[in-house]
Formats: sequence, C-alpha cells, structure tokens
Amino acid sequence: MSPANGSLVTEFILMGLTDQPDLQMPLFFLFLGMYTVTALGNLGLIMLVVLTPHLHTPMYFFLFNLSFIDLCYSSVITPKMLANFILRKNVISYKGCMTQLYFFCFFAISECYVLTSMAYDRYVAICNPLLYSTTMSPKVCSYLVLASYLVAFFCAMAHTGCVLRLTFCDANTIHHFFCDLLPLLQLSCTNTYVNQIEIFIVGGKDIVVPSLVIFTSYGFILSSILKIRSTEGRSKAFSTCSSHILAISLFFGSCAFVYLKPSTTGPMNESKISSVFYTIVVPMMNPLIYSLRNKDVKLALSKTLSRRKF
Repeated sequence: MSPANGSLVTEFILMGLTDQPDLQMPLFFLFLGMYTVTALGNLGLIMLVVLTPHLHTPMYFFLFNLSFIDLCYSSVITPKMLANFILRKNVISYKGCMTQLYFFCFFAISECYVLTSMAYDRYVAICNPLLYSTTMSPKVCSYLVLASYLVAFFCAMAHTGCVLRLTFCDANTIHHFFCDLLPLLQLSCTNTYVNQIEIFIVGGKDIVVPSLVIFTSYGFILSSILKIRSTEGRSKAFSTCSSHILAISLFFGSCAFVYLKPSTTGPMNESKISSVFYTIVVPMMNPLIYSLRNKDVKLALSKTLSRRKF
C-alpha cells in the first residue's frame, strides 16, 4: 500500500551527520552526553518550577513551558541521530519521517512563540511594573501559551500537509540527520512550487511576527532602562533580561542561518552543522543559561538540595 497519494517511496535512508567511520563512535558519545545533559537539565528545571512555590510566577511559567518544549524538541531529533552513528544504514519509514517532520515543526514553532511571550512578559515587568500582576495574570499567561501551541499546531499541519502532497519516486536518501523540510523537497520528483510558497508565507510569518514583537518589546525595555538613574537599578533590570536575550539570540540566530540564507550558498555539511546547533545545542544550553544566570533558580536549587540532605 502506498504511504500517501502518488508516493512510491515506503522508507527513507538518513545519511546522518558524517560518513567518516573514524568519527562515528566519538560523535555518538559526544551527542549522547549532550542529550543526557539536555534531558536532565530540562527535567530538573521543570521539577524545580513545580516544586518551588516562589517560582510560581509568569516568568517561570513560561520557562516551565520552554523547558518542556526543549525536552520534547530534542527527543524528536537526537535518538534517531544517535542511531546514525551505530547503524550501517539508518532507515526511517515514510510515516515515521512525516511524524518526525510534524513534531519537529510543532516544537520549533512553539519555542518561537513561547520566547516571544517571554519577551512580552519582560516588557510588562520593566515598563509597567505597577500593572504587572493584572496584565500578566495566570489567565493571560495560560492564553499566551495556549495560543503558542495552537499556532504551532496549525503551522506544523500546513508544513507537513504540503509535504504529504508530494510524490517521492526513486530517490529516498535524505542528506541530513533528520526529516527536515528542505532536504525532503530536494527528493521530490514533482513540482515543489506550492511548497516553496507555503514555506515562504507560513515560515515567514513565524519569523516576522515573533521578531517584530521581540524587537518592539526590547526597544521599549531599553528605553525604560536608560531612564533609570541609579546604576544598581539599571544593572538589576539588565540582569532580568540578559538570560532571555541570550536564549533568543541562540535560537533565532541559528535558525535564521539555516533557513534564511540562499540554498545555493554553502555545502550541505554546513547546513547540517548549523542544524545541530538549534536542534541539539540550544535545547541543552537553555536550562544552563536560565539556571547559571538566574539568582532565583540557583536559590531554589540550593534549598531543594539542602532539604534532600536531611
């Protein structure tokens, strides 16, 4: 039975990150270690937010969701990538590939909008502190996160649905370590013009809208910080935003490097290395950024660990 209308391919072969035998096992242990840090870091941050009452605030509610997304996001990509290093031929079924593509898109887009919600939260906290508890009520925060997931759901459906309409005839080797949009388009034996338009419209919206909100929010934040007379006040305001700015820069910067540059520039290996950064490195870095640069998280962690000793 054909896996989709007009599609003759029943499985794909993932080429992985490299085909050099000497690098397979070192890279396997490297990325296994990174995935372990990612899983433990994000699970630890999730549990810390849940178990610590003074972290039950809008900022940490968004951080809880970001950690959940990063954990799932990395889990969609990394286990199959690790298989590339120990299997002679890493095969993924057509349905498995489409499933991986959908969840990759869902969690990546969710992260875009949760980071955007966090930027808005910082804007309200610094620019309108007296109205913060009203503006960022639990109900509003829940709506923002729900909206992030709903937008991601429909956008991921659009991306995956457009790929499902394509026909894959003979070529089934994906020159990547996961089922990504652009490598799949290169394999299709039918016209991909509609897909390219869809990626431009839907993907462009997922870049432009969050970017506008984030830049606008931080424009107002910077203006407010510069009006603070005391050096201590400015330093405190900057410190509350620095972790988020770093997380945004890592995620959006690495994604833009892959998807916004012309497809003709640079070899495929360069795109794969860039993809490693936002699919594996960023989910690992986020819990470290928010724990090492955040006094509340470090205090909550020390209290939790001290309670466990007794």
